[in-house]
Amino acid sequence: MAYTIERAEPDQLDALCTIERKAVQLFRTHPVWPAYAAVEMPRGELLRALVRGYVWVALDIDGNELGFIWLDPMSRADAIGVAEIDVLPAHGQHGIGAALLEHACAWARAAGYRRVDLGTLADVPWNAPFYAKHGFVIVDKHAPAFAPELARDRENGFPDHLRVFMSRALAPLAAHDWHAWPAPARLNVCVRVVGRGDDDSAVLQAAYRLLDAGTELQVRARADAAIHCLGGVSEENLAMRAARLLREQAGDGPGADLALGRKLVPSGGLGADSSNAATVLVALNQLWQCGLGEDELAAVARRVGAHVPAFLCGEAAWVAMGGQITALHLPRRHYVLLDPGERGASAITPAVAELTPPTSPATISAFISGEAADNAFTAGVRKHHPQVAAALDWLGRHGAARLSGSGGCGFLEVRTLEQAQAIAARCPSAFTARVATGAAVSPLHEALSRHRRRQR
Repeated sequence: MAYTIERAEPDQLDALCTIERKAVQLFRTHPVWPAYAAVEMPRGELLRALVRGYVWVALDIDGNELGFIWLDPMSRADAIGVAEIDVLPAHGQHGIGAALLEHACAWARAAGYRRVDLGTLADVPWNAPFYAKHGFVIVDKHAPAFAPELARDRENGFPDHLRVFMSRALAPLAAHDWHAWPAPARLNVCVRVVGRGDDDSAVLQAAYRLLDAGTELQVRARADAAIHCLGGVSEENLAMRAARLLREQAGDGPGADLALGRKLVPSGGLGADSSNAATVLVALNQLWQCGLGEDELAAVARRVGAHVPAFLCGEAAWVAMGGQITALHLPRRHYVLLDPGERGASAITPAVAELTPPTSPATISAFISGEAADNAFTAGVRKHHPQVAAALDWLGRHGAARLSGSGGCGFLEVRTLEQAQAIAARCPSAFTARVATGAAVSPLHEALSRHRRRQR
């Protein structure tokens, strides 16, 4: 049977829930059925996993969903759990579940995890015996590390004597293996023109908020000294520039292959190129064992591009005149991201900035209170790009829509991810809407911690 495995999208939420409800019917004659029948898959948690890229789906040649696997980072830094894996009963016994499991385990290894954990039934052939064939072994579910999962099982009413916990150790990564690193997107939640430079260029003040979604970048070391771009990385972009400047800074050594995975957010106004470059610096500093500290890496980042250093910060950031970066602690919020489908808005930034009269610098407290949350480029982008203006007008029907940076992406802040998804689901066909959550800690920093521990 022909099928492919891809990262699942948030708009596939209903289809995945349908697969789960059909798959659970296989347990109707099992003693666990009353507990399984009483529990619904948590849509909100699954939606967040979809947004963050932790769900993969098997599709037939017509694009129909056949099965899926959902990984959960849990609270253990070096392990990731299988929260759910289901295949439509009509398509069972075709190797789809095995392929999904192996795909997810391969990704977890590339992302720096040491093992994959799961809870399952001991006596069902497609549960514990199936996982045992794929390298999972039964572990002590009463160990302190599994306390949250055991408590959740009991809260859901799952019979304790029927459930076992299993783990699969993941082999360490070699330098020539692909290493997966996140390149988180960020919102420009405030952009102000606060002065003029010696060349009459605009001096900006900005606040950035990192998101829990973005692009995935893969790197691997080469036996020679060449730096090659594969899969979406062009020779001229900032990611390649970052790799070359880091190699120059660190001296002679191995080269690298770079590849960009699927983007999980719109392209314009979210700092994708700068984020990719920052991720390349962090990933290759680790892979090549350059040993550069934060200040040294930031110095290289400034040579790569003006916006790259902010992505090295592990939190939201306030960037003052002169590039001084101060970490911000912002409340948890969720966002609708709207791509108007029009490219080139960023090209007018110099003209807009030149025509925008400077305002007085804002303080961090003024930004936090909402007094200074404006974007100096909004009027100019609206004037020159009616498609962006139309997108902001539509989004504005649901709340205070704003422009992120100058690249055309609009955003709306809401209280819950479900609310964001409900708005995104009503997006007109002329635009593309995605949802995301503000990240308290940069996914890049979390990945760096994992890869460092893995390399020890």
